[in-house]
Amino acid sequence: MFTAIFGSVEAGVIYALMALGVYLSFRILDFPDLTVDGSFVTGASVAAILIVGGTNPIVATLAAVIAGFLAGCVTGLLHTKGKINPLLSGILMMIALYSINLRIMGKSNVPLLQEETIMTKITNLWQGLKLDEMAGTLLSSVGLANFVPKTWGILFIMTLLALLIKGMIDWFLKTDIGLAIRATGDNETMIRSFSADTDLLKVLGLGISNGLVALSGALIAQYNGFSDVGMGIGMIIIGLASVIIGEAVFGAKTIIRATLAVIGGAILYRIIITLALRVEFLETGDMKLITAFIVVSALVIPRLFDQQKERQKKKNRLLASKKIQIPANEKSGEKLAPVKSNI
Repeated sequence: MFTAIFGSVEAGVIYALMALGVYLSFRILDFPDLTVDGSFVTGASVAAILIVGGTNPIVATLAAVIAGFLAGCVTGLLHTKGKINPLLSGILMMIALYSINLRIMGKSNVPLLQEETIMTKITNLWQGLKLDEMAGTLLSSVGLANFVPKTWGILFIMTLLALLIKGMIDWFLKTDIGLAIRATGDNETMIRSFSADTDLLKVLGLGISNGLVALSGALIAQYNGFSDVGMGIGMIIIGLASVIIGEAVFGAKTIIRATLAVIGGAILYRIIITLALRVEFLETGDMKLITAFIVVSALVIPRLFDQQKERQKKKNRLLASKKIQIPANEKSGEKLAPVKSNI
């Protein structure tokens, strides 16, 4: 059980990068970008084919980010210059990327089990520093010998990477360009009245968003040991689930809190999926159904609580308005008899 949850946390931290990209497009730009399903695989396919060709895995991963950035920019251009509906432009790019990804890989699946990847580099480095042995000894000393994972390195490094990118996003969204992108998502007409190039801001925002998605795809391919043309199906739903769960559980009053909530939501989502698949009557093929149920629950339950709080507030206000204040000179509803004046 612990091993399964530990693995889900590892994967959740990597998927958090994709969720941050979805957060930028859906929450910051208010753009329903379905390119995510395609750019996720683009990142995985570019990284995989370069690694198989002998390229350094770090360089291959950076190339995957650039490919995802370009894919997002094309979606933005279809919408801004081609005047295509935002939803339709994302769908068109997603469909086009399916064929492009097949062209990149040359086949539907590229295995990486025998190749050196970022994950194998992290594992070897961690073992060389003997940090896993130290952690294993510490857990064994407190009676947790059965809960020692193979390595802590991937979780530690990927968590640092996610927090680093989160910090970069927080900083970027506070710069002049970042504030302009946020304003474009909030009120495009208003920011255009200040002579801002909203088309360029949209293209840049979508490029950064899909660059993060492609980074997550490249790392997931190296984590799983393969790149597959169908691995991006439903990825937009996973990203939305992570964003919605994070906002519902941790809140999103500020940008710093919101981006941290997205990372937490991605981890919680993977844990929920892992626990759900351990239920006897559920199978691996039910994962999409579970995801849909999680998203619906995350959307509906907070609203039900809000409605309940609103009803309670109205009830309290009604009771307060009907409350009768008894004057100090009245007792049990009886008035004192008037006193006759001699004046």
